[in-house]
Amino acid sequence: MSGTHGAGPPEGHEGRDDAPGPDADGLDVGDDHAQYTPHRSPFGRPPRAPILARTFPVSQQLDAREYPKRKLRPDLIAGVTVAAMSIPAGMAYASLAGVSPVAGLYALLLPALAYAFLGSSRQLIVGPEGAIAALVATTVAPFAVKQTPEYVNLVAILALLVGAIYVLAHLLRLGFIADYFSRAVLVGYIHGVAFVLIVGQLGKIFGVPIEQERPLAQLREFFGELDQISWVTFGVAAVSIVVLLLFKYGLPKVPGALVVLVGGIVASVVLDLSAHGVRVVGDIPAGLPHLRLPELGWGDVRDLLPGAIGIFLVGFADGVLNGRAFAGRHNQRIDANQELLALGAANAGAGVTQAFPVGASSSRTAVNDQMGGKTQVVGIVVAVVAAIVLVFLTAPVEQLPSACLGAVIVVAAIGLVSAHDWRALRAAGRGQVVIAVITTLVVVLVGVLEALVVAVILSILDVIARSSRPHDAVLGWVPRMGRYADVAVHASARVTPGVVVYRLDDRLFFGNARYFRARAREAIAGAPTPTRWLVFDAQFVNDVDASGAEAVQQLYESLRARDVHFVVARLEDHAQHRFDATGLTELIGPANFHPTVEAAVRACVTVDHLRSGGYEPGSRD
Repeated sequence: MSGTHGAGPPEGHEGRDDAPGPDADGLDVGDDHAQYTPHRSPFGRPPRAPILARTFPVSQQLDAREYPKRKLRPDLIAGVTVAAMSIPAGMAYASLAGVSPVAGLYALLLPALAYAFLGSSRQLIVGPEGAIAALVATTVAPFAVKQTPEYVNLVAILALLVGAIYVLAHLLRLGFIADYFSRAVLVGYIHGVAFVLIVGQLGKIFGVPIEQERPLAQLREFFGELDQISWVTFGVAAVSIVVLLLFKYGLPKVPGALVVLVGGIVASVVLDLSAHGVRVVGDIPAGLPHLRLPELGWGDVRDLLPGAIGIFLVGFADGVLNGRAFAGRHNQRIDANQELLALGAANAGAGVTQAFPVGASSSRTAVNDQMGGKTQVVGIVVAVVAAIVLVFLTAPVEQLPSACLGAVIVVAAIGLVSAHDWRALRAAGRGQVVIAVITTLVVVLVGVLEALVVAVILSILDVIARSSRPHDAVLGWVPRMGRYADVAVHASARVTPGVVVYRLDDRLFFGNARYFRARAREAIAGAPTPTRWLVFDAQFVNDVDASGAEAVQQLYESLRARDVHFVVARLEDHAQHRFDATGLTELIGPANFHPTVEAAVRACVTVDHLRSGGYEPGSRD
């Protein structure tokens, strides 16, 4: 450790850099030892996988000897089950996005295949998703009437824009941005979206025409039109919700959404529900979608770009978080940059097949995992099943009541609400809850896209707040632990009279320099005895910038004016280099740097003893 100024080499090996000696644990390494090559980084990258495996991760999952025997059957079962969930959910989310329900089936074709071949997660299911569908409607609705050809064209342009942003981020290797989404912001955002989703389905569930787009305006309009409620429609929706909840919490492995879809179609045909005022899905063109580019105008790109960026941020954060959560359960790894490429291709596929932007589905991913899905063959099965429905089964789907689709969305939104998430935030600190609540309120009161801007600002402010007021502590000797520890946590901690040990648990830079100086002085002011020594435990100070160095200098000089001596303990190599370069080592004095807190305190006690002639060391006794 470079902080041990004055410490020479082991006896008998003076001046020999290559001499054997004790290792970090005090063991003799003998003559057989290894060394790193000079002027070369000790950090090396692991061997890269072949380019085929890197570009198409699914190729690594399909071992020709093992796959058919151990993985094919669970993948087929999981694929059919996930498809049974995805078809009604996709149609429901298409309605939410403002396009024909058939677009939800289109979104299960090329997007699912693209992610299956390019995605790095073995469990993640990509396709229509509620929060993204809501963002689509919010983005496009101001520029066209829902379900019109112009609206559909703008939605396709939006999907291509989202795909292009993903691919650009992949080329720039921006996968690291996924690490900077605050969990508090995401929790607040998801719960706000859940409220927006539920309110947005009131018209379908109660058979009331609602024209407003904002959730609070929708609520006002709904309560102003209670006399127009269709009780038959409400009955269909209520039964659907009850059935969905029963399957969700009682038989989670059974695709309740498929039961509701089939039951709704049968009831609609047998009871002629449309004749009783119940709206049904209506015409769905049979067959697979044609591949074509939307009519692109630069004005459309300008109008839709802010929404596309918002969808990218939400979709990528949600996809990586979900992917990492499920990968962690199986000791797997998610490549964030590969996810950018896969999600970009999925959205591009949606854009050329008259679908809408897609993302990761946490609910369908969870079902896939529960059903034992092993590889992305599950996504391929989902696409095949959706294609079969489009070619052969569109006629019965046309009779599906819209209230059933509304029920699917409501139950999916209920599934987004998690008391556990809020308890986890509360355990992490009250500030985390405040950030989540603010994000939720902005989603509900202002809008989903605006909430993204606020969410980013809140995340940045959270980082700034944490950096400007990092954790610190005053330390004392805890006999039962045999080390120095926080006196605020350990009531048995003993302090040496005249010596204050202060620790900062972060780098020292411009954002917390003033805080460091103030807290060091407060530590001295709060000491139980008059202070003659301040021991700065710098174990966790991994870097020091110019402002940090100036703060140390100012603290040193102010303490010297009060006849308080400043010493440093456990300064690591990189920070020591900064101290040397800025002149702090020379200012403080090399003899005042110590390898441990205990050594620093003992040195302080020894000096006091020599000065006074009456103080005996042994403050720990």
